[in-house]
Amino acid sequence: MLTGALSALAFEPVLLWPSLLLGYAALVLLLDGAAGAPRKSRAAFFTGWAFGFGQFLLGLHWVGYAFLVDADAHAWQIPLVALLLPGGLALFPALASFAYARFRPEGIARIFLFTFLFAAVEFLRGHMLTGFPWNVAAYGWGASLALLQSASIIGAYGLSLLTLLFGASLALIPERKSLLPAAMTILFLVLWTGGLARLAYADNATVDGVRLRIVQPDVPQSEKYVPQYVLRNWQRLIELSRVRAGARPTHIIWPEAAPPFVLTNEPVALIQIGELTAGHTALLTGAVRVDNRPDGSRALYNSFYVFAPDGHRVATYDKFHLVPFGEYMPFQKIMDEWGLTKITGGVGGFAAGAGPRTIQIPGAPPASVLICYEIIFPGEVEGAMRPQWLVNVTDDSWFGPGAGPLQHFLTARVRAIEEGLPIARAANTGISAMIDAYGRVRAQLSLGTQGALDAPLPIALRDTFFVRFGSLIVFMLFVLMGAGAILPLSTRRT
Repeated sequence: MLTGALSALAFEPVLLWPSLLLGYAALVLLLDGAAGAPRKSRAAFFTGWAFGFGQFLLGLHWVGYAFLVDADAHAWQIPLVALLLPGGLALFPALASFAYARFRPEGIARIFLFTFLFAAVEFLRGHMLTGFPWNVAAYGWGASLALLQSASIIGAYGLSLLTLLFGASLALIPERKSLLPAAMTILFLVLWTGGLARLAYADNATVDGVRLRIVQPDVPQSEKYVPQYVLRNWQRLIELSRVRAGARPTHIIWPEAAPPFVLTNEPVALIQIGELTAGHTALLTGAVRVDNRPDGSRALYNSFYVFAPDGHRVATYDKFHLVPFGEYMPFQKIMDEWGLTKITGGVGGFAAGAGPRTIQIPGAPPASVLICYEIIFPGEVEGAMRPQWLVNVTDDSWFGPGAGPLQHFLTARVRAIEEGLPIARAANTGISAMIDAYGRVRAQLSLGTQGALDAPLPIALRDTFFVRFGSLIVFMLFVLMGAGAILPLSTRRT
């Protein structure tokens, strides 16, 4: 468990990348020791579970903050969540460890088997039950933007696999029989050097005629929908969006669910939006949308609106990757029996949208919209038509004032690198930023500050290698790891 916690120090906010490599090397040695136990599969399972529990407990400790927003209703759930969330996620490394003990070969082949299994369960974690690819191994390199450039070729899952191989290979050093640790060191030096070269020749051009204003209202989540603060919160959005000096923005971007009410039900607010956008400015904002259906029922959506310069709504996007326990309750009947409710309050949950799509933005290139949590899913951020930029609106006030927003922000930067697309990010409490297609932060508003950020829109790059061949590359890496684990066994049997 301590070894797992050590590995988590590589993630934001500590960014101590050697700890991740050493953590995985130590786990290999611990599992090798478990393989000598009388009940090796059981010993390996609980060794892997303890490692995962330590890693997820420390890496995701900030999740408990969300249960303090409405402390009277949800604070009692924190001890339960502190056990269930890391304990449940720890089942993934536990299963990999169980399989490692059952099929473990000797020598270097066990390193390839370890890498194959742990990369596989990390990929599974990112897709099973809607997926939760938070703090995959690739994000342990957050301290090095140069090394993260490799995500433009192999993506986050590919970089995670190579990171697992690098860390596991260090377990061979005491044996002094393999060149794999040296080879992996050279490989990562090559990746780092290539990243430095990519950044050195990076294009700094921006899109002509587009100037963005990203608004960060910094409204505490506990005050957002309180009746006495609703007018104040709305006026803050309007005031931060108004131009008093300097060039007028062509596009204003508000965060996720920025209006503190159902916007389409408030005619006065819509009139104010018309005044704000009159003539030259489009407004892009997150908003709660109510769909009144013909049968008398209604559905709630976590949505995104685009208002043209004449104040008319011209596009709507509905979030499709919903947050479990936040926007919907998995296993609703069981949770009701236990007295567990979603932390956003209210009865029922949000409905899911159709999926990622590219929408037309008046006066700007077409964009793909990602609401909050949707930015964390590699390869699931573009519609059928390739966008020229990404708009990420979020309300990270749920994530607390520390590690959570920082981890979320790093993930967004890696998506920019993978896709070769700039990201305009508007966050309620931060971090709001303009990120270019290399993951560089061109401008930002710090966590917990109120303000508006004016920035030009960086250009998009051509399709990255990851966009064109990412799935194939990751598949080939898995094949190589599987071959490295199996071929020595076949040779020995022959």
